[in-house]
Amino acid sequence: MDHLDPICDQIREDFNRKTARRDVALGQARELTRHASLAIRAIHREDHAEAETELEAGRQLVHTIKADLRDDPDLYFAGYTQDAIKEYCEAQLTVAMILNRALPTPQELGAEYPAYVNGMTETLGELRRRCLDLLRPGYSEEVERLLGCMDDIFTQLVTMDYPDAITDGLRRRTDLARGIIERTRADITVSFRQSELERALSRLSRQLSDQQS
Repeated sequence: MDHLDPICDQIREDFNRKTARRDVALGQARELTRHASLAIRAIHREDHAEAETELEAGRQLVHTIKADLRDDPDLYFAGYTQDAIKEYCEAQLTVAMILNRALPTPQELGAEYPAYVNGMTETLGELRRRCLDLLRPGYSEEVERLLGCMDDIFTQLVTMDYPDAITDGLRRRTDLARGIIERTRADITVSFRQSELERALSRLSRQLSDQQS
């Protein structure tokens, strides 16, 4: 028992270090989530410069988190850290798709695969929001491009049939994605038919006007 005190002192020292490191990581995760949210808000407002600024701040923070937690993988793979990186992936992918850019890879974002694909599922809600914004003044071909992006994402997601322990709950998010896409498709169809009806009525009105004159 002579060695019990120094053994426990060593354990307490490590626990104190990890607790302090965890508190910092929690703050960094909250800050990363905030940057991701602001980037998405900016792109919906078509403020491209602000979106890029927030994404860059997020990118630097991801690198900081990975460097700080290099010796503490249990903290790096904790839920709050990976959730924040997932939100960052969602923001990066959302901005890329709305601006019709090439998608950044997991390696470019510094993200683990589960965070990346789960972030990808959440872009579907943001793309639906973008489509609805575009449909307010009437049908446009841009919504078809975005719907195509949503379909492509879903096609890939349904092939990721792996245990939740591997994908971090991807299957549940994929199931929800199906409903998001179908509602968006229905909204676009209604808008397209309404646009076609308005054009047909306009043509008919012109023809009647020409006949009366």
